[in-house]
Amino acid sequence: MTEETDRKLLEVPSLTRREAMLQLLRVGGVAAGATGLGVWLSEHSFRPIVPKGEQAKRDHRIAANPQFPHLTVVQGGEPAALVARALFDLGGISRFVGRKDVVVIKPNIAWDRTPEQAANTNPEAVAELVRQCLQAGAKRVIVTDVSCNEPRRCFHRSGIQDAAHAAGAEVILPDPALFREVDIGGVVLKTWPVFTPFLEADKIFNMPIAKHHVLTGATLGMKNWYGILGGERNRLHQQIHQSLVDLANFMLPTLTILDCYRILLRNGPTGGNLEDVATKKTVVAGTDPVAIDAYAAKAYWNLDPEHMPYLQMAAARGLGTVEFDNLGLKVSQLG
Repeated sequence: MTEETDRKLLEVPSLTRREAMLQLLRVGGVAAGATGLGVWLSEHSFRPIVPKGEQAKRDHRIAANPQFPHLTVVQGGEPAALVARALFDLGGISRFVGRKDVVVIKPNIAWDRTPEQAANTNPEAVAELVRQCLQAGAKRVIVTDVSCNEPRRCFHRSGIQDAAHAAGAEVILPDPALFREVDIGGVVLKTWPVFTPFLEADKIFNMPIAKHHVLTGATLGMKNWYGILGGERNRLHQQIHQSLVDLANFMLPTLTILDCYRILLRNGPTGGNLEDVATKKTVVAGTDPVAIDAYAAKAYWNLDPEHMPYLQMAAARGLGTVEFDNLGLKVSQLG
């Protein structure tokens, strides 16, 4: 990337907050029943040698608007419809994307897995977000990730490459020439190579999938930021909770859209066994990344913030709230 950037829906009934919480705990609450064997990181990671790291915090957030909820949960539809409804509930795509914006969408494309194995973000959900951004007038929409397995296989087998291309996106595979050394400014993360598309975007959409993780209990929105980094990412697991907070403080997204159409209940983050997958037909989206992670952790693994230190640390740093039930939570049911 060398070019310099310029700068829908059928009404369905919404539930009250109390009904939403009850439905959440009935439908979503599943305890994690097994531990994984470990976490593998890519031998394809790389750390370019650059003499000095640039200093820049990436803040892509938009202004709060009391007209719209901070958090929406949409259930009961297919991936594209879930994403479209979530955007509608939050005020529409034009609230987040303007004409001439360069938009980067960051799915999880880490693993050489099919959509049915629920290790990567659903390709139909990604494609719908691409279409919405282009309809809002985005100058460019880029879909990318720094994969753990071999990137070409991950992008192809996940279905994301073809779906994103068909919707009109540019798909960029990680390339050693497209990393810049950046001062993350964190407690654990100091200077680190960051994939250039994430440094040059006007707007960034974080689009992870909800999965079990052996070290943190679940890997959700904040953990998805590992995929902006090169280098020896396995080093970050030594202080994983602080690393997650450092990354979340550095990369502040325009919006987080958590794919819960299929979730990986056990043996994450790589998965592979269809018996570990549950179909929930849900999207959780909003402007508070801490609340989204807290909601999904409770819904699907019955994990409270005290079991996930990074959530409490992120809240203490002012990145969001773990008290998702105190937000303007909206739950919509499709179908």
